[in-house]
Amino acid sequence: MGESAAEPAAVRVLIVDDQEPYRLAMAAVVEATPGFELVGAAASGEESLAAAAALRPDLVLMDVHLPGIDGIEATRRLVSGPGGAPVVVLLSTYDEDQVDAAGCGAAAYIPKGAFGPDRLAGAWDGAGRGHGGGRADG
Repeated sequence: MGESAAEPAAVRVLIVDDQEPYRLAMAAVVEATPGFELVGAAASGEESLAAAAALRPDLVLMDVHLPGIDGIEATRRLVSGPGGAPVVVLLSTYDEDQVDAAGCGAAAYIPKGAFGPDRLAGAWDGAGRGHGGGRADG
């Protein structure tokens, strides 16, 4: 058939935010970033856990302040889950020093006002996953 075997698989992204305008903005950034694809969205910490289990994303963009289980606790649960935990990047309108995210397992923190394709790709690369296609075996 074709010779697309060299084409790396897209990074599968789940976005989590309780406010629709931010979900739409994050979706637009994901769609504008080469090598990333949106696979789902959730509006609460509880929904994020169910969506991650069903969709098995590579990357979760998690709002810090959510109704019910907040983004910090949802991140803890996602990254400590059994096998194949996604990379989680926290986003918030608050400055990083106003968010107590220490020890939750997030790979990065990005202020919502600074979030764009370059920051998305940089956070993924910074988590050691890179755009090179497959995952290292050890």
